Amino acid sequence: MSPVPVLNRRAEVDGLSLFYRDAGPKDAPVVLLLHGFPSSSHQFRELIPVLGEKYRVIAPDFPGFGFTEIPDTHKYEFTTANILQTLEALLDALEITAFAVYLHDYGAPIGMRLAIKRPEAARALIVQNGNIYAEGWSAYWDPVRVWWGNSDPALRANLHAGLQPAHIKGLWEAGAKDGQIVGPETYTLDNSLLALPGRMDALMDLFFDHRSNVALYPAFRQYIRDSQIPVIVFWGAQDPVFVPAGGDAYKRDAPQAVVKHLDGGHFMLETHLDDIAPDIMVFLGEHL
Repeated sequence: MSPVPVLNRRAEVDGLSLFYRDAGPKDAPVVLLLHGFPSSSHQFRELIPVLGEKYRVIAPDFPGFGFTEIPDTHKYEFTTANILQTLEALLDALEITAFAVYLHDYGAPIGMRLAIKRPEAARALIVQNGNIYAEGWSAYWDPVRVWWGNSDPALRANLHAGLQPAHIKGLWEAGAKDGQIVGPETYTLDNSLLALPGRMDALMDLFFDHRSNVALYPAFRQYIRDSQIPVIVFWGAQDPVFVPAGGDAYKRDAPQAVVKHLDGGHFMLETHLDDIAPDIMVFLGEHL
């Protein structure tokens, strides 16, 4: 069987050129893949053709990430609310009215906001190290939370200085075991894109704005309880950003949720694609 082609596309929406990957039958149910920090839709490059055998897969690059381009004349404010607005503009442009959504890292609060905004469209949640619970926080966030309580420019500068290429590489390699080599194109691409003018400032703005997502955690959980939307959770035990308790917590609000812990890290598709993809296909077959 020939591999499913993955098309690289752009949509001129919300005043910018939004890059997204598109695969699968155009009339099939839609799976929306929302990436995390500090990556892009590239993190889904191996998963997209698998899901594309049966579903239409849309994987955008958020503004400030990947290959999405923002004109110099467009003063885009990097907040979760604005990224949600841009994502909604893409869905409207593509006439997508129903979807399952994959929530990873920063994609989790964006996807949860989207589900609350469009409850009639959201059909299922696929969570992979996507945290919406206080107990999911690791010590990784301690300096960020200090900054949230004191918007001293020096604290921002210290965090900015810590996001070195070695740090990004470490996020990708977390959880890889002997004999597993994470492709260097992953962190090399992220670091190259983060080096573009304005990218690191955008990232820092989003880090600071993440306070607004934490404030919405109760609303996210209420939505899951009230809607009883189908949920499947994959969590890497070696993730330095979010701890496994964040995955287990989904069971409180979605007792029917399937929660699977794997001996992986933050970017588990690099090491556990063969464990995750078949389970996603079964889950989607039941709920989408």
